[in-house]
Amino acid sequence: MKSFIIHSDGGARGNPGPAAIGAVIAAADGSEIQYISKCIGETTNNQAEYQAIIAALEKALELGAEEVRCFLDSELVVKQLNREYKVKNKELAPLFVKVYNLAQGFKKITFAHVFREENKEADRLVNEALDAA
Repeated sequence: MKSFIIHSDGGARGNPGPAAIGAVIAAADGSEIQYISKCIGETTNNQAEYQAIIAALEKALELGAEEVRCFLDSELVVKQLNREYKVKNKELAPLFVKVYNLAQGFKKITFAHVFREENKEADRLVNEALDAA
């Protein structure tokens, strides 16, 4: 089974404000690594977090992933994706549905919260995109 590990992050300078996403998508065996780093316009931090995991999951599907382990530093988004929290924000609801639909393309998917220190590479990609803009 083709397995990948995803570290994703999204951020906005101001909330809402100029925002960007970053992600590292790595084959579990270390054979390939893809990076995502791009500005996404004006949005909130939580919307950017969702857009980052969406972009990463789309790339993982494109790479033929069957199993993915996703690590995010947004506890809110992880708890929503794991259905521990309801999605009450009307702007986040369609993003949650998009992740849910993408998740159906994998045999196995997990979402786990990590502290920012454990997500440095994805965070760096967010800040590089924002600095370049």
